[in-house]
Amino acid sequence: MLFGKHINKFYIKYGLWLLLGIATLFAVDYFQLLIPECYRMVINGVKNGVVDVGGGVTETFDLDFLFRRVCVPMFVVIVVMVFGRFLWRMCFFGSGSKVERDLRRKMFDKAKNLSVSYYQREKIGNLMSLFTNDLETVQDCFGSGILMAADAILLGTMSLYKMFVMDWVLTLFTLIPIGLMFAAGMVVGHYMEMKWDERQKAFSDLSDFAQESFSGIAVIKAFVKEFKELLAFKRLNKNNEKANVSYVKASALLNTLVSLFVESVVCIILGYGGYLVYQGKFDAGELMEFIGYFNAIIWPVMSVTELIEMSSRGRASLKRVSELLDAVQEVDDKPTATDVTEVTGKIEFRHLTFRYPDGDYEALSDVSFTINPGESVGIVGKTGSGKTTVADLILRCYNVPDGTLLIDDKDVNDITIHSLRNFCAYVPQDNFLFSDTIADNISFASDTDERALVERSAALADVDDNIREFANGYDTVLGERGVTVSGGQKQRISIARALMKEAAILILDDSVSAVDTDTERVILDNLRQTRKGKTTLLVAHRVTTVQNLDKIVYLDGGKVLDVGTHEQLVARCDEYRNMVELQKLDEEEDNA
Repeated sequence: MLFGKHINKFYIKYGLWLLLGIATLFAVDYFQLLIPECYRMVINGVKNGVVDVGGGVTETFDLDFLFRRVCVPMFVVIVVMVFGRFLWRMCFFGSGSKVERDLRRKMFDKAKNLSVSYYQREKIGNLMSLFTNDLETVQDCFGSGILMAADAILLGTMSLYKMFVMDWVLTLFTLIPIGLMFAAGMVVGHYMEMKWDERQKAFSDLSDFAQESFSGIAVIKAFVKEFKELLAFKRLNKNNEKANVSYVKASALLNTLVSLFVESVVCIILGYGGYLVYQGKFDAGELMEFIGYFNAIIWPVMSVTELIEMSSRGRASLKRVSELLDAVQEVDDKPTATDVTEVTGKIEFRHLTFRYPDGDYEALSDVSFTINPGESVGIVGKTGSGKTTVADLILRCYNVPDGTLLIDDKDVNDITIHSLRNFCAYVPQDNFLFSDTIADNISFASDTDERALVERSAALADVDDNIREFANGYDTVLGERGVTVSGGQKQRISIARALMKEAAILILDDSVSAVDTDTERVILDNLRQTRKGKTTLLVAHRVTTVQNLDKIVYLDGGKVLDVGTHEQLVARCDEYRNMVELQKLDEEEDNA
């Protein structure tokens, strides 16, 4: 059984089902203990010709007695046990499945609300292992664990009571090896918990590597590194095998100890029980009845061993699941934050200094500039100058100091993250498309999937003609992460998705880098015509992308070197002018 703050509430939530399962299990166990009495009556009847049916009353053992007092009762008992076992399986295993469903939903809700920095630290393969292997282990431990614990207590207690009534000395002799078995099981169980945790971590590393390799298969093949990847996979697979073998060894040790103690008890019963029969204190039928009661508790004894093993796995998996559920929400709303119902698009950076979590240097240092409502502004600079950081902070992907970033003259920390993002549309550097139709990818960010609006957005992103060339047009289902389309098409579909939202603030992070200059010009012209009165922020490397915008912010080393139009920056900012001249030379060389 499992206990912890993330699992305890389910014992209450599904308590009625669990109680019904326990009640049914009690009835099944009670009827099961009627069978050894039938053994006694048959053996003594065959031997003596008469049977003691209790209360000093004896009956002649004949076919009528055999049918009336043995066969019919045993048939009724078997029927009751069959239906009872079906019912308690539904109660216990059904509850376990519901717990798995509820936990998975809770985990997903937690995971999707965690900040970007969490996913920069955690591997996707590890998260997938949590949602599959670890969660299934917790589910098994909840449903089967309660069943095994309840069965061990109910059937074990009733069987031991029957055995004590028959001969308390023989019963005590049988309890000594069982007690030793429990003590050994607890020690081995703790060792198994550590080995299961190692096994799950090894499997997570293997899954993450495989997922990353398949995602980057084109790069692997391009550089002919299949053999290198195979060697790395073999190493991780070997580690996974070693972790599995270590756990199997611990499991085998536990089961060997159980078999040893159980067989020891059988020897004690046969030895001392046979002596009692020889002394005349037991008859053959009573010894068989005693053995029947012991056989009844073998399953609970074995299940306790399985319970120890299962609990070891369950505790290790629940610990891993709890790490996700207890993960700190690094970026969250202030208690006093309020929703915004309207955004004009004014953005002000006011002496903002920012360092990434666990970062070694300041990504932005004393950054100040203002974007007025309806302006189209470019953010340019060398690689690593902080351009993407500006976009991430506007979207509240990270925490910023109070009073350093304002939206419509309001501190961004005083605005709820959800309501702020409702007024923003974003096209990231890494254009992500879902394994869905092109139409559904474009309408993903919008509240409507009206085909006319989807096609309009695609036309504005200059990708409508390309989409219509596909056999199924807008109903074409894309491969994983959009591998079906080219890099330029992927960028333009991502832009179409952002445009369909018609947000007050549009942020494009190097989002036209994979298209040619003519296509770029068409997209930018469409943006100017359709986004009048709305704020547009373009992060770019190419000067041609931003030279016709209202304003350009030039960053270098996380600092703002200058802000102005293209002409103003060329006239007064040496670094910007050098970048323009270098890009012109590159263009001339490409055209030569």
